[in-house]
Amino acid sequence: MRLGLYLNLYGDRADRSSLKDAVEQARLAEEAGFEWIVLGERHLHRPGYHEILTSLTWLAAHTDRIGLATAGIVAPLYHPVVLAETLAHLDVLSGGRVTAGFVLGYRPEEFALYGVAPAERVARFEECLTILTRLWTEAEVTYEGRFTTVREAFLSPRPAQSPRPRLWNGGRVPAVLERTARMCDGWTTSFNELDAHLPGKIAEYLAHPRGPGTLGSEVIVCREGYCATTSQDARKALEEPLLGLYGAYTDWKRTSADASRYAQGWDDITARSVIGSPAQCAERLGHYAAMGADGVVLRVQPPGMSQADALRTIENFGALLSG
Repeated sequence: MRLGLYLNLYGDRADRSSLKDAVEQARLAEEAGFEWIVLGERHLHRPGYHEILTSLTWLAAHTDRIGLATAGIVAPLYHPVVLAETLAHLDVLSGGRVTAGFVLGYRPEEFALYGVAPAERVARFEECLTILTRLWTEAEVTYEGRFTTVREAFLSPRPAQSPRPRLWNGGRVPAVLERTARMCDGWTTSFNELDAHLPGKIAEYLAHPRGPGTLGSEVIVCREGYCATTSQDARKALEEPLLGLYGAYTDWKRTSADASRYAQGWDDITARSVIGSPAQCAERLGHYAAMGADGVVLRVQPPGMSQADALRTIENFGALLSG
């Protein structure tokens, strides 16, 4: 099983300039055999949140081999050419390590911040990925879209990977699964997608026809994770900060269709997570592999967890990978 480490980008005044803890975790994950470090995106976030693309560039400069993935960039908020150029250059600078994961977005506040109408988000998403993919793979692009028009456009340099970096897309509704199969190379689940729903959604995603130029149909399951000597040790380290995060999400996601999934207790969360002793975590990873997952992205450090506890669990998951 390939593992990704979802890094905590919540900022505070002491860490905003350096991402010191994230760099230390990324380096350890690289040594431990993780496939990717994975970043998310937030805007209008009072506690502070590191910007996704510059953070990914910083982490690229402080690692050597590990993949650099996003899950995900809110594509409708971006000018497609700027996004294509930035990600292409990051792929070049990192030696071909980028996986670009996207989401539609859902918060009205974020769309208002960027001057984008929420009703346009699907059309903007598809136009953005169409232009981005063509700029990455074609010598010259002319495209007249609803929101963006380019004529005789090209990128120099194009991405290091051939034919291009892989594209992921996240979401849970049927339209997202169809769109992912048609335009992207992998589907990333929600962290709070119930295990009972995953087999059906994986089957639905894999049943959709692949679009021209797509590079496969990866299934990437995103899960809360913590591996400790015993399940009691895992709960002691994780419970308070994780429930605090879910409490904050209840307000953060109040405009999201899945907001109610965050008003849950420890047992609800652990039932769909990779949390416990090494044996329990190995069993859980095998459970997702049997469902058809090609990789699992683990969020191991909610805000409020110490760096020492986060590093300890990265080492423990690394021992599972090497064992």
